[in-house]
Amino acid sequence: MKPKLQRVATRGWGTHRAIGAAVRAAADGEVVSVRPGCYVESLVLDRDITVLAEKGPGTVRITAAHGPAVSVTAGQVVLRELEFEGGDAAEPVVLARGGSLDLERCELSGGRLELARDSTAQVRGCTVHGAKRAGVHVTGTARASFEDCTVRSVDGYGLTLVDAARAELRRSRVQRTSDCGVLLGGTSSATFDDCELAHTGDAALLVYAPAQSLLRGCRLHDTGAQGIRIEDAPGLPAAVPSHQARPQPEAAGPDAGGGSAAAGRDGRRIRLDKCEIFRTQAEGVLVSGGSGVLLRDCGVRETHGAGLFAYGTARVELESVRIVDVNDSAVAVAESVEVRALGGVFSRTGTGGILADGDAVLELADCQIAATGHSAVQLAGNARAVLVDCAVEDSAQHGIRLSEGADLLAERTRIERARLAGVQVDGADAVLRGCVISEAETGVRLDTRHRPLLDGCEFRAIRRTGIEVAADTAALIRGGQVVGTGSAGVFLEERSQAWIEEMEIAGAQGSGLVLWTGAAPRIRAVTVTGAGKNGVYVHEGGAGILEDCEISGAAFPAVYTGSGSAPVLRRLLVHDVQEDLSAAEDAGAVFEDCRVRDVAVSTLPQAKAEPSAGAVAVAGGGPTPRKSASDNGSSATNESDEGAAEEQLPRLLAELDALIGLDRVKQEVGSLATVMQMVKRRQEAGLQPPPLSRHLVFAGNPGTGKTTVARLYGRLLAALGLLARGHLVEADRGSLVGEYVGHTAPKTTAVFRRALGGVLFIDEAYALVPYGQSTDFGHEAIATLVKLMEDHRDEVVVIAAGYPTDMQRFIVSNPGLASRFTRTLTFDDYSSGQLVDIVRYQAARHQYQLPDETRAALVEYFDGIERTEHFGNGRTARQVFQRMTEQHAQRVAELLNPGTDDLTIVLPQDLPPKAGV
Repeated sequence: MKPKLQRVATRGWGTHRAIGAAVRAAADGEVVSVRPGCYVESLVLDRDITVLAEKGPGTVRITAAHGPAVSVTAGQVVLRELEFEGGDAAEPVVLARGGSLDLERCELSGGRLELARDSTAQVRGCTVHGAKRAGVHVTGTARASFEDCTVRSVDGYGLTLVDAARAELRRSRVQRTSDCGVLLGGTSSATFDDCELAHTGDAALLVYAPAQSLLRGCRLHDTGAQGIRIEDAPGLPAAVPSHQARPQPEAAGPDAGGGSAAAGRDGRRIRLDKCEIFRTQAEGVLVSGGSGVLLRDCGVRETHGAGLFAYGTARVELESVRIVDVNDSAVAVAESVEVRALGGVFSRTGTGGILADGDAVLELADCQIAATGHSAVQLAGNARAVLVDCAVEDSAQHGIRLSEGADLLAERTRIERARLAGVQVDGADAVLRGCVISEAETGVRLDTRHRPLLDGCEFRAIRRTGIEVAADTAALIRGGQVVGTGSAGVFLEERSQAWIEEMEIAGAQGSGLVLWTGAAPRIRAVTVTGAGKNGVYVHEGGAGILEDCEISGAAFPAVYTGSGSAPVLRRLLVHDVQEDLSAAEDAGAVFEDCRVRDVAVSTLPQAKAEPSAGAVAVAGGGPTPRKSASDNGSSATNESDEGAAEEQLPRLLAELDALIGLDRVKQEVGSLATVMQMVKRRQEAGLQPPPLSRHLVFAGNPGTGKTTVARLYGRLLAALGLLARGHLVEADRGSLVGEYVGHTAPKTTAVFRRALGGVLFIDEAYALVPYGQSTDFGHEAIATLVKLMEDHRDEVVVIAAGYPTDMQRFIVSNPGLASRFTRTLTFDDYSSGQLVDIVRYQAARHQYQLPDETRAALVEYFDGIERTEHFGNGRTARQVFQRMTEQHAQRVAELLNPGTDDLTIVLPQDLPPKAGV
């Protein structure tokens, strides 16, 4: 049965003249049909009723007589195809304070649509315009849905939701507002599907936390400020009408009625899926306070500010987000913000790509940062960032720049075509693993008090230097390649301390590896090929230790050592070069066990095995000098084929006795050998060995023969059958202590295991316990050593060496050390006479003669050298001899026909000035 129909017309028979009269006459559920015309009324609807426009020419316009044109307080009210005009644009033209309102294809002008208290509303195909303060205002616990609606030309906000209101908008538009397009406050929540927020005087969407919002497939553009601005709630904005607002219970998130299950449940209160934000006068997205934001498959472009700017304690997640063509940074974060980005593109920015400051945390995976106006990634303050499988391309400045206390971990990241450095570290810390840096001005520059790690990285087609380690900077470089640099492959600046191992440097147009004044690196297993200048260039005053390296194809001499330089090169292989060595006159380089192959001009000292007893005949007669314990080239012996133990032991003791000086050390090592023989015999007789610690402390200044004696000690124990091999493994703090938590123990264990069956020699052991640093990783290294010494007490000997005054600090740093290191051998400095013997030994090796007057001059010479902490003992003697041969060569070169004596006899005038030593 059809509901009864009440008809309304401005004239005619059988109809009501006023809509209000028809409403009063209608029963519950009846329909009021209104003919086109203008009606000045203020309707109050409090029961089930439908008011609709009859079909015909014209429209039905209801103009408010006073207050709202329609007020709904109860019942289910349907208003269809009507026009409502308000008398005051700042007041409601349609107001619902209760009941259920269904607005369909209606137009509201001169006032707002307001839904308050516990009302519900369905609004379809409607337009709201010409209001002040707000076009639509939803408050209390009201619930509303909007489909195919338009809110436009509002002097204020387009849509406001406050208190615990909820709204769902589909295919709707908010346009041309003087303030924000949409404002969400209180604990309200809203869901937008396929909507448009455009041409707003302020942000398109303003969210005051803890309000929540979900946007899917929306477009936010042409705004006077941000696309989206998210802030902590400051209280209800004064521009929003508040006479109906009162505290309400918190509403469920936007998913309560079928929205996204993710938002509101895990802290991501604002979520955007497949949305576009463009042409904003400020940031695309601005997040402050403690809000959580998720953008998925979204695009941000053509913003005057940053694409996304977040500060406070916000959490931002970006999944497959594209931020391009922005006037500022793509992403800028500060304070304690956390950002996680997956699969993003951040490109064509006016300034930086990604900028982080304060205590911000960034995690980027599979992202592209490209074509940035400043550095692509900039970290400052205490910001931390993790980049995994990212691409950093075409930066106008640095690819990645770190400063202050920032921290970076980059893994498998490509950095290409940076105008300046691929990675610039200024005072910060960084770990780069498996990264590829190419076509930058400089590959990476490290200038910091931290110790950055480059692990397995590649540097290709760099316009200048591949890796620069700045003055006073330490770095760990492990593995990787430097290929095709326009200048040096690796440049180690003044006083830098780098540990480089298992690296390849190829095709540098300058020198492959440059060690500048005061640089003291530890370099192992580095290959340098095809350098345009030297393979290794050591500037004046440079130092360091290079072991197991290979140099080939260099255009200049493979190795250059400058004035006053003192590098140590062990087991170096040089091949396929024109010349292997160029050295300044006063260079003090030490070469041990080096080899050459296919070298046209070779002057590189070749290490040779010394006679078993250490005796060397002096050319031209004279007494036979003993060799110096600090002459490390004297140990190239093969223990594996030296015969039975009874034959080896006397020869080894004779070799010990042949060392120059060290009387107390020889006596103590001889006594130890006797005790060890007894231990061995007791074991062979089936008797328990006496309690005896084989570990030793070697206390002495540099150049006093500690390493050579340690090597002999290992060979003695191997000859007695107490060690399996007796080989020597040298270590120091750099080889034992890691760069981060959890790195030290495995690193120490790896070094220790290489020493099993032999001797672990820890040089400068006191460096493991720096003054005043109780949390230093060195303590972990010591604790690991103590445990390993206990677990392998019969398989290894540990010798800790260093300055006498510092070794006690090492022993007392851990209770387990004092019980294991019960014997200290003191290595005295060499006397002047002993230093002369070392020079005589060097002269005999190289077929020079030292007449009596030269030896007397040498005694006087060494007596006049101040014995400071920089005095090198045997090392100084070797340097003096090298300088003497250079002075001798210059003198003899001036003779017309030098004879054999001229070529071999070194005279007092060949002694160098003391300032050069």
